[in-house]
Order: sequence, then C-alpha cells, then structure tokens
Amino acid sequence: MKEEKIKDILIGGNYVTAEDIKKAEEYAKNYHTSISDYLVGKKIISRDIIGQAIAEFFKVPYADLNSYQPSREQVLKIPENIAKDYRVVIFKEDKKSVSTTTDEPARENLLGELKKIFGGKKITISFSLPEDINAMFVYYRKALETRFAEIVKKQKKVAPEIIGQIFEDALAYHCSDIHFDPQEKEVVVRFRIDGVLHEAGRILKEYYENILNRIKVQARLRLDEHFAAQDGAIRYKTDTGMVDMRVSIAPIIDGEKIVIRVLSEYIHSLSLVDLGLSPQDEKTIERAINKPFGMILVTGPTGSGKTTTLYALLKILNQSDMNVTTIEDPVEYKIIGANQIQVNPQTNLTFARGLRSLVRQDPDIILVGEIRDQETAEIAVNAALTGHLLLSTFHANDAATGIPRLLDMGVEPFLLSSTLELIFAQRLVRRLCESCRYSKSFSREEMKKLFPEAVDYFPERTVTLYQSKGCESCSNTGYRGRTAIFELIDITPELRELILKNPSSREIWELAKKQGRNSLFEDGLQKVRNGLTTVEELFRVASPPES
Repeated sequence: MKEEKIKDILIGGNYVTAEDIKKAEEYAKNYHTSISDYLVGKKIISRDIIGQAIAEFFKVPYADLNSYQPSREQVLKIPENIAKDYRVVIFKEDKKSVSTTTDEPARENLLGELKKIFGGKKITISFSLPEDINAMFVYYRKALETRFAEIVKKQKKVAPEIIGQIFEDALAYHCSDIHFDPQEKEVVVRFRIDGVLHEAGRILKEYYENILNRIKVQARLRLDEHFAAQDGAIRYKTDTGMVDMRVSIAPIIDGEKIVIRVLSEYIHSLSLVDLGLSPQDEKTIERAINKPFGMILVTGPTGSGKTTTLYALLKILNQSDMNVTTIEDPVEYKIIGANQIQVNPQTNLTFARGLRSLVRQDPDIILVGEIRDQETAEIAVNAALTGHLLLSTFHANDAATGIPRLLDMGVEPFLLSSTLELIFAQRLVRRLCESCRYSKSFSREEMKKLFPEAVDYFPERTVTLYQSKGCESCSNTGYRGRTAIFELIDITPELRELILKNPSSREIWELAKKQGRNSLFEDGLQKVRNGLTTVEELFRVASPPES
C-alpha cells in the first residue's frame, strides 16, 4: 500500500494528528525515509497500530503474526502455490473454523480458493503486514540436503540449481554470509545469521568443482587460478529485484573455500531512526553531520556494522545541491547521486592516492571506506580542515582509544583537535525474538549469582529482564535480527584542549564521562532493560568500563 494511502488511513482513523504527519513528511523528505518509519521510530505509533489501521480500512480483523505464530503444520495446510499467489496463511484454526490472514484481503477469488481447501469450515480473513506474511513462507522450504538430492537425481544443471537453492535460502533466512567449506569427501554449506554461523547443508565433493567454477564465472574470476585468493561480485536476480553479493575465494588444504557476503537491500532505506540510537545520541549525530566541514569517525571491529552506519549517514547527506564522493574497498552499495570510486591496487589506486585526487574534484562530502595508514589519515585530516565534511571508519576497540591511535599514526594534535567533530564506536547484539520473548523478575541475590559483573548496574531490589524460549520463528535460537550499541564522544571545546596535550584513552574517556557520555556497555544495558537483548548477549560483545 502506498504511503499516501497509509497517511490518509492514519489521519482518518485519528491514529495520529495532522501535526504528527506534517513532521513525518518533513523528516521523510529531509532524511530520505518513509512516513511510517518516522512514526514507528519516534514511537508515535507502533507497527501493529499501523496494521490495525489498514485492517480497519479493509473492514477485516488484524492478525499480529509476531505475537501469535501458526505452526509449520498449520501453514503447510494451504498449498504453496495458493499461499504465495494469494499471499495468504493460516492464523488460527479449530475443529469448526479456520482464520486466515493476508496482506491483500480485497483479492478476488481468495475466499473461493480457501473454501476448496477447508470444505465446510467457517472461514474468516484477516489482514497482516506484508513482511510478516513473507516470514511465514519460509515454512514451505524443504531442507537444503533434501533439495540437493532431488536436483542430483534429475542430473540436469546440478551446479546452477544447487547454487540457486542456496541463494534463495540465504535470502529467506536473512543470512549475511554464505560459507562453502570443502572437506575431504563433502562440502559443508553454512549461513551466518545474526552474527552466528549455522550449518545449512552438505554437498558431495564430486559436484563442488562445477559449483565453484560457476560462481567464479558469475563473479568474473579466473577459472584457471587455484592457488591464489580472488575477490569478485555477483548480482543475483530475485522475484523482487537484484541482490548484490561479494565473493571471496581462498585456497585451503581440501580445496578452494568460498565466502559470499550478501549485501542487504534494506540498507538503501535505512535511516537514523533504524540504527538503534538513543535520543541523546541521535541528536549528537544530527548536529555533527549538519556542520559544513569536519571529520566524523566510526570505530569498531570487522562485522560491527560500521559501513551500514556510514551509509545511513550518507543517505541523509546526499542532497541534490551536494557533491558527494566516496572511495571504498570495495563499493558495497550503489548510491544514486553519489560518485563512488573503487580502490584498485593493480592500478595503484589506494585510499591515499584516491583521496588526494578526490579533494581536487570539488567535493562537499567525502566518504573514505577506511583510514588504514598515516598517509590516508593525514590527507583525511587536511581535507576536513579545508572545508569538506569527511566520514570514515577506523579500527579501534572503543571511541576513546581511537583518538590516541590517530595521534600515534602521526597526525598532529592541533590538526586533529581542529577537525574531529565526532568519534563513536559500535557493536552489534542479537535482538530477542519478539514471538517467544517473555519477562522474568530477578532478586538482587539472583543477579549477584547470575551476573556478578553487571549487578552494580541494577541497584533495585528486584529487576525485570527479558528472555526467550526459542520458537520456529527464530529457529529455536531465541534471537531474531540485530541492533547496535553505541559509544559516542562529541568533541567539545574541553576535549579539543585535551587533544592538544596528547592524552591517553583513559583521560579522554574520563572527560567524556563527565560530559554525560555512556560507554558501549552502558548503552547495551539500556537495551537490556528495554527488552531488546539479554545480559548474556551484551557480555558477548562488550565489557563493563574500567573504573
């Protein structure tokens, strides 16, 4: 349903005010996002309220598939071709009636098709949000190994069909990386979902060479190279569009290992609201990116979501009156209106050389994929000093450590003090599955036994935290999706003075703390209290700050 129609429904049903919509439209226009994303992100209205409003428009009930999920057996009672054609799944059923739900309740012949399946039962049709309907369609997928066996039995186009099934599953399960791990007699296929690897299936070794060669062809890599690492890219066509994939092949003892990074399409629609920032941190970032020049750095280890954050910021800044230029290794997402340069060592196009050329291209905003060495750091600082807004990533354990590391690289303290506007660190934590999440109260004594390192952060006598049971929706892991935790240091006048003295990370953090900044761990604790994640998951990625 189009945004304009949703807006009319929300105002007409008094779910939001005209003033709310006016602010949402202004925000959506300025920050390249949707009205719905703003309303949900600002907690003016929830996803479920939007679903209820649309259901009311269609004059049908609303079915919340996040709160109550049908079992696999129930979903499979509707044949796959009918379910996907009419976008319909079972919501609830008993001996006399069946309740179905769809995101197209006005679809012609829907009731007639359901009567053919459920005979004399009473049938009701509800409305559910499209993303929730799509999530239910996962149940129609057989195990990968079963499909592999069926493909091999046919003996027709084994490699392309197996690859197609793997890619489709990876997208259905929101996988970020696909691993092909060659062993002596077979190849293990694993998916990284929410930061954790899971085995997806196994392929007999005799079919792997053709699979490997086909992926090399699609990624435009050399077929005759078996003893050197190669990198390439694939554009995979789906029913709804194209998905970009990054391919890395490296020789190991039992063959050539393939790792494919699946570049999520949702990044293109990501906004500040979606990143998981606290209201205070969101305002800090908005102030920094609205300055005409200066440097903004995002720190964190590989896989912590730094690139995703930079693209969300760049999406806001990418206006028609701005010359936005990036230099990346590799270019992960194509941004309409931005000039993107790919680092190429074969032609000696490094970050430093590319950045040196960029400043002569009259840019307003520059994104440098990563500051890796002294030369790049010095050029970046000088670019920020001469009237450019520069965004980049940098490897450091936390925000406070990033400043001494830049100084150790050889950046002059007075230059860094003059140009740095904001530095922040981030990590990704798994989100609790909303379908099986439940609250549980802990006494202070129980907290001391279970979480001794975190107990001082929960001074109350009884604290309510959230856990999850594990269900079909989250593949019994208890987690579904990820969110980020942040540590921001806004470069205030006092911090600029401190940087001139070549301070330690401890001195920087002590001043930032006095100015009201929270550590990664403290930001994560707030997300634990809000029921987004667990204490165990927080300790997996962050530690309490040293006193």
